[in-house]
Amino acid sequence: MRAAVLYGILGSLALTGLAAAPAADAARTGTPVGLPVSRAADGPEARGVAVAAARAAEAGVDFGACPAAEGLPAPVECGTVAVPLDYARPHGRQLKLTVSHVGATGPRAGRQGRLVFNPGGPGASGMYFPLLSRSPEWRRLAETYDFVGYAPRGVDRSGALSCQAPGEFTQAPSHTAEHPSGREKRARIARARAYADGCAGNAGLRHYTSLNNARDLDVLRAALGERRLTYLGASYGTYFGSLYAALFPGHVRRMVFDSPVDPDPRQIWYGNNLRQSAAFEERWTDWQRWVARHDDVYRLGGSRWEVAAAYQRARRMIEKDPAGGRVGTAQLQAAFLRAAYADDYWAPAATALADYLAGRPKALVEFAADDPADDAAEENGNAVYTAVECNDAPWPTDWETWDRDNSRLARVAPFETWENAWMNLPCAFWSAPRQRPLDVRTAPGELPPVLLLAAERDAATPYRGARELARRLGGSASLVTEKDAGSHGLAGGPNGCVTQHVETYLLTGRTPGDVHCAPHPEPEAERSAGRSAAPEPQGSEATSSATGLRRPV
Repeated sequence: MRAAVLYGILGSLALTGLAAAPAADAARTGTPVGLPVSRAADGPEARGVAVAAARAAEAGVDFGACPAAEGLPAPVECGTVAVPLDYARPHGRQLKLTVSHVGATGPRAGRQGRLVFNPGGPGASGMYFPLLSRSPEWRRLAETYDFVGYAPRGVDRSGALSCQAPGEFTQAPSHTAEHPSGREKRARIARARAYADGCAGNAGLRHYTSLNNARDLDVLRAALGERRLTYLGASYGTYFGSLYAALFPGHVRRMVFDSPVDPDPRQIWYGNNLRQSAAFEERWTDWQRWVARHDDVYRLGGSRWEVAAAYQRARRMIEKDPAGGRVGTAQLQAAFLRAAYADDYWAPAATALADYLAGRPKALVEFAADDPADDAAEENGNAVYTAVECNDAPWPTDWETWDRDNSRLARVAPFETWENAWMNLPCAFWSAPRQRPLDVRTAPGELPPVLLLAAERDAATPYRGARELARRLGGSASLVTEKDAGSHGLAGGPNGCVTQHVETYLLTGRTPGDVHCAPHPEPEAERSAGRSAAPEPQGSEATSSATGLRRPV
């Protein structure tokens, strides 16, 4: 999905895919839309969670030095937690989830247990989270909480899924079109079908779902010795976090939902991705307007239209002659999409574009070229993303629906529409059974107070999703809105107002009601030759490879 919104445009499209017919064969583990939450929590999977959680509570987590591959130095510790591949068969095949941990830094008397984090995706690992405990932005929380990260099922060392040889998946330079020809569409259909077939070779593929991610979270809670869960989830982490709240409301202590996904079953996931593509167009224009306001620095034009024309000029040049022999139009678009996720990337993106058009390609190559060392992680993240989203819900299985909806949308939102469609198209050819999404709802008083964070112009998870999630949580949710801002992932970021609400809630349990925070300052316009690497984003999605939906936000 993508963010801030072109809601009027979407409303006029009458997107047929939003009412896509249910897949013919629903997964055994799925729950039909509309069943009460109490019934969703019944059945063999619920009993399997109880068995697995009891087993995990007895075993605990044997933390020790982290493997060198994790790149996590002491005092961070690592361990594993066993979860069933299939919760209907809790004594069957087990997956070992990798877990990271660092103890609270404050006095023992003031400690409040473990804060568990998920950065989003599907397909992202939160193993790095304990490292943030030493940063100033997280200091107060790190004094009170142990920080716990983990790699969800299928991610990295938690039973890594793969659907294609990594080198083939990340092959570069490669090209893509904002308005693809019939020939390109046919080639992309063939690639999507082949990718789906590659995924089908993974044993137990049907069990990589958001519902099982929520069940795994409860087993992790038990293994950590926590009677109730304290959780911070960003982007996609809010979606299976909301499933957790619906399935296990009595196990919730405190939950922060940062940049929430719209949990409406009718939008999971085809509809959400269309809305996301529309919203990215609006956020993309935010970057163009910012660059235009700083034409004295970047010389790319004094209007957003001139900046857009400069980007298109670079696209045409790169299509003919890939930058540095490594950056095609596909790598260019993926790199500049980062500017629509977080304004930390605005200045580096503008510098890269300006230098390239001035005949200095080095900055653009550094900004946009793929690193072969990341090939395996990129393919693994995409494999998990694809498996979870394709398994979670019905998708249109006829190309005509995809072509109609995305062609219409691309007329007004060309920047991300077809790239988003290509990433999700394997779901049209998925062989595993599809679930029906759980209708997330909690009754008044069933859930303790929870905190939602959302930026009004966030494109990866459009703001309406936060409002929808709040509506479904039985009056338990308080929504903190960052006005006139669009960076994805707010916790631990540069907005002091947001930070204060997060800290107050996690430290005391008090929520502010629905409140607004003024936007954080826009980035400064800077340009220096060869300076292309962006500073690390500061929010809770900071070091995630996956944010929202298309990029295993």
